[in-house]
Amino acid sequence: MSEPRFGAAVVQAAPVAFDVDATLEKAERLTAEAAAGGARLVVFPEAFVSCYPRGITFGAAVGSRTDEGRAWFRRYWESSVDVPGPVVDRLGAISREHDVHLVIGVIERDGGTLYCTAVFLSPAGEYLGKHRKLMPTAAERLVWGFGDGSTMPVLDTPLGRLGAVICWENYMPLLRTSMYSKGIQIWCAPTADARDTWVASMRHIACEGRCFVLSANQFATRGDYPADYPLDAEPDEVLCRGGSVIVSPLGDILAGPETGGEAILHAELDLARIAEAKYDFDVVGHYARPDVFTLQVDETPATLVQNPPHHSSNRVKDP
Repeated sequence: MSEPRFGAAVVQAAPVAFDVDATLEKAERLTAEAAAGGARLVVFPEAFVSCYPRGITFGAAVGSRTDEGRAWFRRYWESSVDVPGPVVDRLGAISREHDVHLVIGVIERDGGTLYCTAVFLSPAGEYLGKHRKLMPTAAERLVWGFGDGSTMPVLDTPLGRLGAVICWENYMPLLRTSMYSKGIQIWCAPTADARDTWVASMRHIACEGRCFVLSANQFATRGDYPADYPLDAEPDEVLCRGGSVIVSPLGDILAGPETGGEAILHAELDLARIAEAKYDFDVVGHYARPDVFTLQVDETPATLVQNPPHHSSNRVKDP
């Protein structure tokens, strides 16, 4: 059984870019503050560990790359996260110490490829799963790979059915439909979009899915990045103003949007409101028309090399 009511928090803050240890220390401090305010669920922004590389080109132009850009990519790769791995273990220790479910954006390293990923951790410190961003947007594709259908979980937790959709994936109607079909109740939307239109989208998704939506964005300044970061701006110049928000299943704003600086937004989520909201609209239930529209979803891992089973007939025989 899910808890009928619980406190949730959205963290609006920037990491210490390219510095994993300092970022984890900040994440622990912010989680502690959110938990002290009554949160049982804490949601962090997209790419919180190690950073969202806002404004950098990585030396790329059509037909060429620079040595400096390659060096920055290596620096980004070196400050990324193995999932699971030691950084995830540390995040699990944070969630366990403060008795919270934790949803946090990381840059995941898998071989030579990076992924924009959301990681789920339980109050016991257990790694519950991850979601890799299916579709990096625009120049993000220079440095992030594409996720596949195997990491789109909606997790049964004591708080409710929990999932995450990252940034502009939220604009993909078929992805949304897939998540709705899994009965998502707590929709986490880590993002890097600070536009006013983003808040409208979060309210739309809450209404469409009849779920709680928790969107976490960074409030970031030039000073949150290293001194040698190749971006011409004053240290206090705001690069991302936030706009984090928590929305009810009928689209009412419960907290935010916050654009004035780093902040922690709190709201009480009452899952009973979901059944009330679905009384007149259930997008994958009584308001669906499967006789007219259907969706096919492939959730198998997209594996490049698939080694067949080894059979004795394939073995080289002794001469």
